[in-house]
Amino acid sequence: MRIAIMGSGGLGGYFGARLAQGGADVHFIARGRHLEAMRGDGLRIEGPEPMHLAKVNATDRPADVGVADVVMLCVKLWDTEQAIAQMRPLVGPRTTIVSFQNGVLKDQYLRAAFDERQVMGGVGYVATTIAAPGVIRQTGPMQHLVFGEFDGTRSARGEALLAACLAGGIKAELSDHILREIWQKFVFLVGLSGTTTTIRKTIGPIRGNPQTRAFLLDVMREVVAVGRAHGVPLPENYAEVRLQLADDVSPDMTSSMHHDLERGNRLEVRWLAGGVVELGQAKDVPTPLNRAIADILALHAEGAPHA
Repeated sequence: MRIAIMGSGGLGGYFGARLAQGGADVHFIARGRHLEAMRGDGLRIEGPEPMHLAKVNATDRPADVGVADVVMLCVKLWDTEQAIAQMRPLVGPRTTIVSFQNGVLKDQYLRAAFDERQVMGGVGYVATTIAAPGVIRQTGPMQHLVFGEFDGTRSARGEALLAACLAGGIKAELSDHILREIWQKFVFLVGLSGTTTTIRKTIGPIRGNPQTRAFLLDVMREVVAVGRAHGVPLPENYAEVRLQLADDVSPDMTSSMHHDLERGNRLEVRWLAGGVVELGQAKDVPTPLNRAIADILALHAEGAPHA
């Protein structure tokens, strides 16, 4: 299986490395110093299960890769439009496109750009960051991919991608209810990213303090209310279920948005807390806490000026 990883940072680099280790024909689309390091010394994963792929296929020219069987879209949300334009040489009539990006609006962008029958839903869970060019650091043991057809069928292409993931040691699952899975992640991600980035602490202190714990829960309750208003089959108490997950993860876990804030990078807040506000307005669901998060982070959303 020829798999193109569009965006080879923390998520794409980690899962792409595992797929390559499992025998898939993986091609990383990267840029800048990260690309240079991957070309020179391969790709290194640090963390609970370290690995080093001494040689990887890495390029900043998708046309050099040609048509792929699967394109995994893993870029930050603000790069989606540019990535869609760049990945067109990778997409043939039988190519499957799966976005493992954050948020719930990502698949609408893909359906608008390509044949919607080529788009499969996806959710990625992993705590990683680019420690240095060519080096991905996994900051906790959690790693999980969920994907599936939006109509709930169990397709041959889904089974083939599942087999490739399992061969690489990825904890992967083929879902019959991928839209629900996407929103289930969205509930937790909005809570995690919003609290860790505004409070500037990892999940451990946040869940351990009664006031910030209540804040986290109420942020997630707003997301659940918005999802249910849009017809997503989430239980009314789903925020409480996600709070249990927050108790189970490593206390050192934080969000990629928190990392981005600390590094002066752009933030995905427009599509996370901001997305909740936008979707809430469409259904007249109040979202005051997510509005507050979006407002607090507004001056950081475009990143710090670089000299």
